[in-house]
Amino acid sequence: MNPFEAIEDVLVTYFEGLHYSDTERLAAVFHPRAIYATADEHPTLVRDMDDYLSVVATRESPAARGEARHDAIDAIELAGPNTALARVRCAIGSRRFVDFLTLVREHGRWRIMAKVFQIIEDDGKQQETSPCPT
Repeated sequence: MNPFEAIEDVLVTYFEGLHYSDTERLAAVFHPRAIYATADEHPTLVRDMDDYLSVVATRESPAARGEARHDAIDAIELAGPNTALARVRCAIGSRRFVDFLTLVREHGRWRIMAKVFQIIEDDGKQQETSPCPT
């Protein structure tokens, strides 16, 4: 499998984990020492994986609320054989997100090392997104 396909597989699992609030899926794609951050919260919100997965575990999933999936991979850029950056979009409730996911390849396996994201409140207009390729 080429690196783009391998990273796309990680991102598909990431989107599924978000949609179903599935901490096992998310734990599988995030590096255990990954960080989660946004400057849209005040003060800037930074979590480690234990904190992030605890939050996900306690929230009702978008799937359980009957929300349609709105996620897309905008770009994957390789910096080298072991480092990549993915720009993706997704939605949870009325919030849309643009995520910058830094990935590292360790022992032949790609994992997300950092998630830094922008929150975009839904203004009631239909956002143009496409389903993630499968």
